This record gives sequence, C-alpha cells and structure tokens, in this order.
Amino acid sequence: MVWENKLKSFSYIFKPFFMANDLIPSQRNPKWHRDEIILALDLYFNLEPGQITSSNPAIIELSQVLNRLPIFKERPDAVRFRNPNGVSLKLSNFLAIDPNYHGKGMQSYSQLDKRIFSEFQSNQIELKRIAKTIREAVENPTLNLSLYEMKEDVEEESLEFKEGRVLYKIHRYKERNSKLVLAKKVKHLKKYGNLDCEACTFNFQVKYGDLGKGFIECHHQIPLNQYDGIQETKLEDLVLVCSNCHRMLHRGMETVTVQNLKGLINTR
Repeated sequence: MVWENKLKSFSYIFKPFFMANDLIPSQRNPKWHRDEIILALDLYFNLEPGQITSSNPAIIELSQVLNRLPIFKERPDAVRFRNPNGVSLKLSNFLAIDPNYHGKGMQSYSQLDKRIFSEFQSNQIELKRIAKTIREAVENPTLNLSLYEMKEDVEEESLEFKEGRVLYKIHRYKERNSKLVLAKKVKHLKKYGNLDCEACTFNFQVKYGDLGKGFIECHHQIPLNQYDGIQETKLEDLVLVCSNCHRMLHRGMETVTVQNLKGLINTR
C-alpha cells in the first residue's frame, strides 16, 4: 500500500513532464515511395482542383490503400502516416507541377514528384494500368501479406523500375511459387531430360554432382510493363535459368529477355 501511494505521488509530481513530452514532435515518416506517388497521381488526374480536400471520400480511400501497401515496415509517426490531410497535400503538389493548372498549388513537391509527373502526364493509360495492378495486390490480403513479408537482398533493393516496387515484388512472388516451379521442372525434365539453364546451358548436377541434382531457378519472363492486374501465372510464363543468368535478367529487366541474354552470351 505504501509503494502504491509513492507511485501515485511520483506520477502526480512528474505529470507535467509527461504532458510536455507528449508535445514533442514525433519522428518523421519515410519519404513518399514511387509506388505511392503513382497511386496519388492516378487519382489526381481523376479529380478537379476543387475536389482536392482531406474530406473527399476518394482521398480518404487512397489514404487507406497507402497504409496497406507492402512497402514500409517502419512508420515512426503511425497516426500521421499517409493520412487524408497528407494525401491531399501531395495532390496539391501536383497542381504546382501541372502546366495545365493556372493557379499556384503547393510548392513543396519533390524532384521525384516532378519526374513521375513528367513520365506519365502524356501516358495516363499506362499510369492507370500500373495503379490498377498495385491496388489489386493490396485488395488481396493473402498476396499482400506475402509481398510484405518477402525478403530481398541488398542488390534487389537498389533496383528501380518505372512500374515501382510492388509490381517487382509480384514478379518475385510468381517466381517463388513452389508448386509452379516444381511443375515447370517436371515438365522440362520430361521433355528435355535435363535441367540446363535456358540461357547459358549451365547444369548444376553436372557441375556439383548429387548436391546440384534437381536444382535450377525459375524466371517469370512477362515484362513488368505488361502487367495488367493480378493474373494467373502459366507454366509458359516461366523459364529455367541458373542463378547468374537470373540475376542478369533482373538487372536488365526492362529490356533483357532470355533470348537477348543468350545472344549476349554467345557473342562473348
């Protein structure tokens, strides 16, 4: 009882201190990611300037989508993270960039905001396709959780794609579907009698013996710029490649196909 009274007294004496601490600004949230700006820009092109307010249901809905994106694991200020007010400010930044808007807009836009606006201003169909695919991933709880938990190595994290990080994660998810990968290996083995890399012909079993038996990686060869919503993966979409060729295919993902890589190898 004595200790309880002391604790109460302690909390009373230091209550002003705790209240003052509550007023200390929280840590800043991470900067807007490319995927988030794509979603925001897609909405921007569907609104009139007067509709850009934090009370707009479309902006509130986008705020909810952004909060479910499988990108950021740390959100220092979770309460303010991509809230409707922040989303409306981001859309107001586009007003300052948009040459068709004759008002002032918010001048606090980033260079990334400006670059993405320039990329998609005259190609809003592509913008809508990418935004649609990102949204469909978010709306699928199982897929979204898998993308969120997906681990990437350091080099993968440094890769940049016009379509953003979520579509790249979907690509990796398709490649890591164990049932599809096994089915692809079985089919290829029955047809060719081996698991040679389809780009350089490297064979893990030939090189490493029993240790390499049955080992080969799968690459999903549909380019990110052809993703239009979450579509079922077919065995024909997958190719078997060694680890080295797989990494090269990802590094040149926007332009390099298995056939391109095979040609490059043969000319060396």
